[in-house]
Amino acid sequence: MRLENSAMPKIPIWVFIILAIVHISAVRVGVMDIDASQYAEISREMLENGNYLQLFDRGIDYLDKPPFLFWISALGMKIFGVGNLGFKLPSILFALFAIYATYRLARLLYGEATGRMAALVFGTCQGMFLMTNDIRTDTVLMSWVIIAIWLIKEWDVHRKLHHLLLGSAAIAFGMMSKGPIALMVPIFAFASDWVLKREWSKFFHRQYLLGLLVIAILLIPMSIGLYQQFDAQPGKTVNGLTGVSGLRFYYWSQSFGRITGESPWNNGAKLDFLFVNMLWSFLPWILLFVPALVINIVKLVKQKFRLQPGQEWMTTGGFLLAYLALGSSKYQLPHYIFVAFPFAAIMVAALLKDFFEGKYPQLHKVFKPIQWAVSFLLMAVTLLIIAYIFPAGAGWIIAWIIVLAVLLFVAFKKSIQPKLFWLSVTAIMGANLFLTNHFYYTLLDYQLGNQMAAYIKQENIPAKDIVHYRMKDPLNAFHFYAQAVISKDSLEIGKEKYVLTQDSGLIALSRKGYVFDTVTTGKCFRTSELTPAFLNPATRGESLQDYYLLYIK
Repeated sequence: MRLENSAMPKIPIWVFIILAIVHISAVRVGVMDIDASQYAEISREMLENGNYLQLFDRGIDYLDKPPFLFWISALGMKIFGVGNLGFKLPSILFALFAIYATYRLARLLYGEATGRMAALVFGTCQGMFLMTNDIRTDTVLMSWVIIAIWLIKEWDVHRKLHHLLLGSAAIAFGMMSKGPIALMVPIFAFASDWVLKREWSKFFHRQYLLGLLVIAILLIPMSIGLYQQFDAQPGKTVNGLTGVSGLRFYYWSQSFGRITGESPWNNGAKLDFLFVNMLWSFLPWILLFVPALVINIVKLVKQKFRLQPGQEWMTTGGFLLAYLALGSSKYQLPHYIFVAFPFAAIMVAALLKDFFEGKYPQLHKVFKPIQWAVSFLLMAVTLLIIAYIFPAGAGWIIAWIIVLAVLLFVAFKKSIQPKLFWLSVTAIMGANLFLTNHFYYTLLDYQLGNQMAAYIKQENIPAKDIVHYRMKDPLNAFHFYAQAVISKDSLEIGKEKYVLTQDSGLIALSRKGYVFDTVTTGKCFRTSELTPAFLNPATRGESLQDYYLLYIK
């Protein structure tokens, strides 16, 4: 552990407690369509059928994601019941574990104060708040990967075998969360560091065989489930194909196949796609991350690609190689890069440490006003949300005034140093207090599945008596909150059935001569596809779609 001077900010534990409370408060927010609600429904079905090795989505074979997220979500629902708390809390706890592991790794590399600062940077980036609201497999993947890197680094420093074995177990659980990327990212991090230090012997430790054995053993149950569900049944049709190998899909096609072109998934994303999305997902730290990355690369080039004593390249190398691997995929989504965010956070913390120790004074001078502007802009956007987009009551306005007062106190209180850091922390935590507990919470009122599930429970309409017909909006949340698979009827609808449909379905049923009563009607919006028209209250009504619950006579 490195020594640090008194210029580093002292981050008390209560700051992390407040951060944890803001993240955990996301359990109030309903599950969001499309992915999170689908994962919630798969987990609910797993709990209901008791089959933990084979995955089903509305009774249909599911081959897309590994089982770990569904295991912990099913466990959460077994303990807390089917609902937001049971599904979301396990993933949120893993996000908090990732913050802790980032602290421990950064502490090993740079010392206690920088470790705390890296953890706070990571825990307050916008992507983290998004992940605890909109649950993804990447949350758990990110957690296991940084836990694995921290533990293996502990072994690298202290040579205690249990650290290596636990780190290997973390890699296995990461692979059970989202595939081989959980193995590749630690390799990227350590290999780049060891190569640049010319520590060739570290590539050939016999203990690695024990680590690989741990990984292999832990992957056996998942592999058995994949084989039984797919490889042992070559005649089964999966996603329109027969002869599908679950093992090949998981260990090769889903990850490496997207790079080679073997996978059919292709959304045309280019190499810069992930970075462009980092411009919002790594706020408010992205404008500090870019110079941190550039400085590290330039420094390495000047040193002729050889690290000096006390330097590390795990974070920069791990980030760059992970980015290149993920950015080479022909199908990318913004959250794919989140697995590398702990590296980015440590790099930012290391740059801030240099700033506070008097290094790069001109660069520090440039970024001070930029971070001030970003901080106050975040509060301005928050005010726009609670005053105009989704008008809130007086209580929320008072809360915003309190947060703004705290921000101003931090800005002008001379004894609070360094302001560059604390302004950013205060602004992003304050903004997400409102985003989570007002914006996202209100947004879910427009999600069809939540509305319909609440209605049929209120009116005691059995879910088994409902079919859906020609629906444009996703219904994953409806299945989950209704705690039943709402069947699809595309041909003949039996009499005395409730039918959930939208405009095209209503017209088709009328043309076919069905006689029905309209039980209820309402308006909805695809909450995962926000548009300016929806966010503007003056035009929101035009962007909403009608839905109808009909009773066929």
